[in-house]
Amino acid sequence: MSNRIYVWDRYVRFFHWTLVAAFTFAYLTGEEETPWHFYAGYLICALLVSRVIWGFIGSRYARFTDFVTPPGAAVGYIKSLVSGPVKHYRGHNPAGGWMVLMLLAALTLTVGCGLRTLALEGEGPFAITKLAKPDPATMSESEITTLKAARKIRRDDKHFWKEIHEFGANTTLALVGLHVLGVVASSLRHRENLARAMVTGYKDEPETPA
Repeated sequence: MSNRIYVWDRYVRFFHWTLVAAFTFAYLTGEEETPWHFYAGYLICALLVSRVIWGFIGSRYARFTDFVTPPGAAVGYIKSLVSGPVKHYRGHNPAGGWMVLMLLAALTLTVGCGLRTLALEGEGPFAITKLAKPDPATMSESEITTLKAARKIRRDDKHFWKEIHEFGANTTLALVGLHVLGVVASSLRHRENLARAMVTGYKDEPETPA
Protein backbone atom coordinates (compact mmCIF):
# COMPACT_ATOMS: atom_id res chain seq x y z
CA MET A 1 0.00 0.00 0.00
CA SER A 2 1.16 3.53 -0.70
CA ASN A 3 -0.03 7.10 -0.47
CA ARG A 4 0.09 9.69 -3.24
CA ILE A 5 1.59 12.94 -1.98
CA TYR A 6 1.88 16.20 -3.90
CA VAL A 7 5.57 17.05 -3.77
CA TRP A 8 6.74 18.98 -6.85
CA ASP A 9 4.90 22.23 -7.45
CA ARG A 10 4.19 23.60 -10.92
CA TYR A 11 7.17 25.90 -10.96
CA VAL A 12 9.64 23.14 -10.04
CA ARG A 13 8.28 20.95 -12.83
CA PHE A 14 8.32 23.84 -15.32
CA PHE A 15 11.88 24.72 -14.32
CA HIS A 16 13.08 21.13 -14.59
CA TRP A 17 11.76 20.31 -18.04
CA THR A 18 12.38 23.76 -19.53
CA LEU A 19 15.97 23.59 -18.32
CA VAL A 20 16.36 20.13 -19.85
CA ALA A 21 15.15 21.44 -23.22
CA ALA A 22 17.17 24.67 -23.08
CA PHE A 23 20.43 22.98 -22.09
CA THR A 24 20.01 20.25 -24.70
CA PHE A 25 19.41 22.84 -27.41
CA ALA A 26 22.29 25.05 -26.23
CA TYR A 27 24.69 22.12 -26.09
CA LEU A 28 23.79 20.87 -29.56
CA THR A 29 24.20 24.35 -31.08
CA GLY A 30 27.36 25.24 -29.16
CA GLU A 31 29.74 24.77 -32.09
CA GLU A 32 27.62 26.88 -34.42
CA GLU A 33 27.36 29.86 -32.05
CA THR A 34 24.13 31.01 -33.67
CA PRO A 35 21.84 33.62 -32.09
CA TRP A 36 19.59 30.74 -31.04
CA HIS A 37 22.45 29.35 -28.95
CA PHE A 38 22.72 32.67 -27.17
CA TYR A 39 18.96 32.88 -26.64
CA ALA A 40 19.02 29.43 -25.04
CA GLY A 41 21.80 30.66 -22.77
CA TYR A 42 19.76 33.69 -21.73
CA LEU A 43 16.82 31.41 -20.96
CA ILE A 44 19.03 29.17 -18.82
CA CYS A 45 20.33 32.25 -16.99
CA ALA A 46 16.78 33.39 -16.23
CA LEU A 47 15.84 29.91 -15.05
CA LEU A 48 18.84 29.74 -12.71
CA VAL A 49 18.05 33.09 -11.12
CA SER A 50 14.39 32.18 -10.65
CA ARG A 51 15.29 28.75 -9.19
CA VAL A 52 17.59 30.28 -6.60
CA ILE A 53 14.85 32.69 -5.57
CA TRP A 54 12.33 29.83 -5.45
CA GLY A 55 14.76 27.92 -3.30
CA PHE A 56 14.09 30.45 -0.55
CA ILE A 57 10.43 31.37 -1.05
CA GLY A 58 8.99 28.35 -2.85
CA SER A 59 6.96 25.41 -1.63
CA ARG A 60 8.31 23.14 1.11
CA TYR A 61 10.12 20.56 -1.01
CA ALA A 62 11.53 23.19 -3.39
CA ARG A 63 13.38 25.06 -0.65
CA PHE A 64 17.08 24.58 -0.05
CA THR A 65 16.41 24.07 3.63
CA ASP A 66 14.54 20.87 2.77
CA PHE A 67 17.26 19.13 0.79
CA VAL A 68 20.66 20.70 1.55
CA THR A 69 22.36 18.26 3.91
CA PRO A 70 25.92 17.60 5.12
CA PRO A 71 28.03 15.73 2.51
CA GLY A 72 28.18 12.71 4.79
CA ALA A 73 24.43 12.25 4.49
CA ALA A 74 24.70 12.08 0.70
CA VAL A 75 27.51 9.53 0.89
CA GLY A 76 25.51 7.47 3.38
CA TYR A 77 22.47 7.51 1.13
CA ILE A 78 24.47 6.35 -1.90
CA LYS A 79 25.92 3.48 0.14
CA SER A 80 22.44 2.49 1.30
CA LEU A 81 21.33 2.19 -2.33
CA VAL A 82 23.87 -0.58 -2.75
CA SER A 83 23.24 -2.34 0.54
CA GLY A 84 20.03 -1.33 2.36
CA PRO A 85 18.06 -0.45 4.26
CA VAL A 86 17.53 2.78 2.37
CA LYS A 87 15.58 5.70 3.81
CA HIS A 88 12.70 7.13 1.80
CA TYR A 89 12.46 10.91 1.29
CA ARG A 90 9.43 12.82 0.09
CA GLY A 91 11.49 15.50 -1.57
CA HIS A 92 15.07 15.25 -2.79
CA ASN A 93 17.15 12.62 -1.07
CA PRO A 94 20.57 13.85 0.23
CA ALA A 95 22.42 12.73 -2.92
CA GLY A 96 19.76 14.32 -5.12
CA GLY A 97 19.98 17.53 -3.13
CA TRP A 98 23.71 17.78 -3.71
CA MET A 99 23.20 17.01 -7.38
CA VAL A 100 20.83 19.98 -7.59
CA LEU A 101 23.49 22.24 -6.09
CA MET A 102 26.24 20.91 -8.37
CA LEU A 103 24.08 21.31 -11.46
CA LEU A 104 23.18 24.88 -10.49
CA ALA A 105 26.87 25.65 -9.93
CA ALA A 106 28.01 24.07 -13.20
CA LEU A 107 25.30 25.83 -15.18
CA THR A 108 26.11 29.16 -13.51
CA LEU A 109 29.77 28.71 -14.47
CA THR A 110 28.80 27.84 -18.03
CA VAL A 111 26.40 30.75 -18.48
CA GLY A 112 28.70 33.24 -16.75
CA CYS A 113 31.67 32.36 -18.94
CA GLY A 114 29.46 32.38 -22.01
CA LEU A 115 28.30 35.90 -21.24
CA ARG A 116 31.89 36.97 -20.63
CA THR A 117 32.99 35.52 -23.98
CA LEU A 118 30.12 37.24 -25.74
CA ALA A 119 30.94 40.53 -24.03
CA LEU A 120 34.53 40.38 -25.29
CA GLU A 121 33.11 40.09 -28.81
CA GLY A 122 31.20 43.31 -28.23
CA GLU A 123 27.87 41.53 -28.04
CA GLY A 124 25.28 40.76 -25.36
CA PRO A 125 24.02 42.71 -22.33
CA PHE A 126 27.53 43.16 -20.90
CA ALA A 127 29.22 44.04 -24.20
CA ILE A 128 32.67 45.59 -24.12
CA THR A 129 33.45 48.27 -26.70
CA LYS A 130 34.99 46.77 -29.80
CA LEU A 131 38.55 47.81 -30.59
CA ALA A 132 39.02 49.67 -33.86
CA LYS A 133 41.16 48.23 -36.61
CA PRO A 134 44.57 49.91 -36.98
CA ASP A 135 44.56 52.57 -39.71
CA PRO A 136 48.09 53.56 -40.74
CA ALA A 137 46.73 56.69 -42.40
CA THR A 138 45.41 58.23 -39.17
CA MET A 139 47.49 56.59 -36.42
CA SER A 140 51.11 56.76 -35.42
CA GLU A 141 53.24 53.61 -35.42
CA SER A 142 53.24 53.46 -31.61
CA GLU A 143 49.44 53.79 -31.49
CA ILE A 144 49.04 50.98 -34.01
CA THR A 145 51.40 48.77 -32.02
CA THR A 146 49.51 49.49 -28.79
CA LEU A 147 46.15 48.75 -30.42
CA LYS A 148 47.39 45.49 -31.92
CA ALA A 149 48.70 44.43 -28.51
CA ALA A 150 45.34 45.25 -26.92
CA ARG A 151 43.52 43.22 -29.55
CA LYS A 152 45.80 40.24 -28.91
CA ILE A 153 45.17 40.44 -25.16
CA ARG A 154 41.43 40.48 -25.80
CA ARG A 155 41.67 37.48 -28.15
CA ASP A 156 43.60 35.55 -25.51
CA ASP A 157 41.09 36.59 -22.87
CA LYS A 158 38.21 35.46 -25.07
CA HIS A 159 39.89 32.10 -25.69
CA PHE A 160 40.39 31.63 -21.94
CA TRP A 161 36.74 32.24 -21.05
CA LYS A 162 35.52 30.18 -24.00
CA GLU A 163 37.57 27.20 -22.81
CA ILE A 164 36.03 27.46 -19.33
CA HIS A 165 32.58 27.84 -20.91
CA GLU A 166 33.06 24.58 -22.80
CA PHE A 167 34.44 22.89 -19.68
CA GLY A 168 31.35 23.98 -17.75
CA ALA A 169 29.03 22.65 -20.45
CA ASN A 170 30.79 19.28 -20.55
CA THR A 171 30.82 19.09 -16.75
CA THR A 172 27.10 19.80 -16.72
CA LEU A 173 26.54 17.03 -19.26
CA ALA A 174 28.49 14.59 -17.09
CA LEU A 175 26.46 15.60 -14.03
CA VAL A 176 23.25 15.07 -15.99
CA GLY A 177 24.38 11.54 -16.77
CA LEU A 178 25.05 10.86 -13.08
CA HIS A 179 21.70 12.43 -12.22
CA VAL A 180 19.86 10.08 -14.58
CA LEU A 181 21.69 7.08 -13.11
CA GLY A 182 20.77 8.25 -9.62
CA VAL A 183 17.11 8.64 -10.56
CA VAL A 184 17.04 5.14 -12.02
CA ALA A 185 18.78 3.64 -8.97
CA SER A 186 16.50 5.41 -6.49
CA SER A 187 13.40 4.53 -8.49
CA LEU A 188 14.33 0.84 -8.43
CA ARG A 189 15.23 0.78 -4.74
CA HIS A 190 12.12 2.67 -3.63
CA ARG A 191 9.89 1.08 -6.26
CA GLU A 192 8.57 4.42 -7.44
CA ASN A 193 8.71 6.32 -10.72
CA LEU A 194 10.65 9.50 -9.95
CA ALA A 195 10.58 10.72 -13.56
CA ARG A 196 6.79 10.47 -13.63
CA ALA A 197 6.63 12.35 -10.34
CA MET A 198 8.45 15.26 -11.97
CA VAL A 199 5.67 15.33 -14.57
CA THR A 200 2.61 14.90 -12.36
CA GLY A 201 3.97 16.42 -9.16
CA TYR A 202 2.89 13.40 -7.12
CA LYS A 203 5.09 10.80 -5.47
CA ASP A 204 4.15 7.44 -3.98
CA GLU A 205 5.49 6.65 -0.54
CA PRO A 206 5.00 3.88 1.97
CA GLU A 207 2.17 4.40 4.46
CA THR A 208 4.76 4.39 7.23
CA PRO A 209 7.82 6.15 5.79
CA ALA A 210 11.18 5.63 7.39
